[in-house]
Amino acid sequence: MMPQPQLEKKAPPRARPPLAGKAVAALCVASFAVGLLLSGIGWMPLLSAPISKVNKASAHPGCDGSRVSKELAGERHDPKGIMSEVSRTHHAIQSLDKAVSSLEMELAVERARGGDAGAAKGLQKAFVVIGINTAFSSKKRRDSLRETWVPSGEKLRRLEKEKGIVVRFVIGRSGTAEGGGAADRALDAEEAENKDFLRLDHVEGYHQLSSKTRIYFATAVATWDADFYVKVDDDVHLNLGMLATRLAKYRARPRVYVGCMKSGPVLSQRGVKYHEPEYWKFGDVGNKYFRHATGQIYAVSKDLAAYISVNQPILHRFANEDVSVGAWLIGLEVEHVDDRSMCCATPPDCEWKKRAGNVCVASFDWSCSGVCRSVDRMKLIHDACGEDQAAVWGIAT
Repeated sequence: MMPQPQLEKKAPPRARPPLAGKAVAALCVASFAVGLLLSGIGWMPLLSAPISKVNKASAHPGCDGSRVSKELAGERHDPKGIMSEVSRTHHAIQSLDKAVSSLEMELAVERARGGDAGAAKGLQKAFVVIGINTAFSSKKRRDSLRETWVPSGEKLRRLEKEKGIVVRFVIGRSGTAEGGGAADRALDAEEAENKDFLRLDHVEGYHQLSSKTRIYFATAVATWDADFYVKVDDDVHLNLGMLATRLAKYRARPRVYVGCMKSGPVLSQRGVKYHEPEYWKFGDVGNKYFRHATGQIYAVSKDLAAYISVNQPILHRFANEDVSVGAWLIGLEVEHVDDRSMCCATPPDCEWKKRAGNVCVASFDWSCSGVCRSVDRMKLIHDACGEDQAAVWGIAT
């Protein structure tokens, strides 16, 4: 006879632990809200009531529904109190959202530098990095700037060390023989002599300006820990002291985009200058672009430069570089600063403003998208519209 199997003796069921006080209160409020809904009284008074009142009612040990109803009914007759509470809640949510955005941007800065929170310590600190967009064929333009507003030699190093203002001509490589052609060798010699270039891993070309701009920001962020990054063309007159003074006003603000904001027409006709092949993305023919800074000169704060650096593989490039930059930033929580002193006209305009005590940040001719005949005229413009030579050394950065 086989032995009977022994049945496993089950332990008596455990008693459920009592609900926490907060859970009981939450259940009370939830039950009361459902009761209001089912009874037809409505739930809007509950939603519009100040949180402090609801919490006070829900914390009552007896979950006294009649008391909650009385308090909410009282609030119903105080629309100012309701709107005030809604406004405070809205501002609190906005503040929290901005705080989260700031943390995300700070994380992007660290990611752009290799993901190490301490990586920035090894970078040179700066107030502003000014990248002058230039080309292989533009040596005379570069020389005209060195003779006017771009410091050379020891003055350039001193400006970086004492004021945190970094100035570099920004250029990639030619498309010949992997950058080993005559143009590259001539640029290597110019760089050795002046030491004022930022070389990019990029093949130069007019229709590659959007790509060059992305790479410029990425390279600059990985090289300097600056508060601002500026892009300026090599046929624009710039007053460094005025630029630094203007940017210093926005130093404490996150995500700042500074320049002369414009909204030009989207040109759909082939063969015209500034033709936009993707015009259909901007709506019907004849539409205008969204607001963006004109491409001759603009500045972005550290967090925006880092954003461009981190996301550069997926940032779309339109035909025009300034439109591309505006597109990268239009969907972010960005402060657009329209600073008209960054797009003064050449003399007599900038000269009159200087005499009136309003020295311009930058001057150029709209008709030429830069200073017309800049090699010949840059010195004249500098004499008429340039700031005092000591201006840049007297600013606090």
